[in-house]
Amino acid sequence: MTRSSSPAATPPTSALDTPPERPVFGLIEAAALGLSAMWFLAVVAIFVLGGTPDAPAAGWPDILLRIVAVILPVLLIWVGAIALRSAQVMRDESQRLHAAIDGMRNAYIAHAQQAASVAEPSVTRKLDEIAAATRKTETALATFHTSRRDRPIPGIPTAAAGGEVTDQGLLALGTPAEDLAAPLPSGQLIRALNFPETAEDEEGFAALRLALQDRKAAQVIQAAQDVLTLLSQDGIYMDDLRPDMARPEIWRQFAQGTRGRAVAALGGIRDRSSLALTSARMKQDPIFRDAAHHFLRRFDQMLAEFEEEASDTDISSLGETRTARAFMLLGRVAGTFD
Repeated sequence: MTRSSSPAATPPTSALDTPPERPVFGLIEAAALGLSAMWFLAVVAIFVLGGTPDAPAAGWPDILLRIVAVILPVLLIWVGAIALRSAQVMRDESQRLHAAIDGMRNAYIAHAQQAASVAEPSVTRKLDEIAAATRKTETALATFHTSRRDRPIPGIPTAAAGGEVTDQGLLALGTPAEDLAAPLPSGQLIRALNFPETAEDEEGFAALRLALQDRKAAQVIQAAQDVLTLLSQDGIYMDDLRPDMARPEIWRQFAQGTRGRAVAALGGIRDRSSLALTSARMKQDPIFRDAAHHFLRRFDQMLAEFEEEASDTDISSLGETRTARAFMLLGRVAGTFD
């Protein structure tokens, strides 16, 4: 972009540093001098030409009074001239100041546009990294589903395969596979809720694959991924937010159903621009609003179960994840903590 090199990009500081030279004797001074000359001519005509030779000699008080009567109007004329000149100078200075402010404003706008053009490559790079991470996750999920399908299905033992079958009453027919699986470790869940840092974050992708095998954790992660993707469309990234972290006992109170001022510290997001953009989209975009409320419900349900077995350290680590920051942001906008 070449806007930064335009004349408007440089504030007219020279107009402030070197003010224009004004003539010492201008129109105002000429008018004042003319009025003074006319007054002196009038005084001469009155006191000299119009005087009577038989007039008694005047004393010192009369002489002083006449001098004051002659000089005072002249002084008033020049005081008025000086006041007019000062007003003109102030008006000229005000015009130059306005011109300098306009130039500085134009320079600021040009600088902001230039900074935005410089920031575009970094934003594009970050979006490319997210897209690459998404593709890697999809590939990992496809591999996971394939391995599930390729896994041999254990057959039901029959008499021909090895004798009589006993303990048939122990088979719980219709039991979901999720109930038979081992619970997801807290550390893996927290790591998955923070999502992989980069496309090379193997530990993050491993935790994400493991969490997606758990039905409830997968629901929270998918809901979080939806809202994070929608927020990124407005330039809102969880890494840019620095919320005020709440104590673990406040998270526990919220998980146990407490609402209102007691858990208001969970809305620790202070970024006004992110709050304003999220609030505006919450009101205007029904798809974003539905995704946000769905995510808040899933996170609330997950937190209620997570809190029962988690330590204070685990809860603090959970509050620092990207998913928890999205919960703080959306929860404050939706009024969850009011």
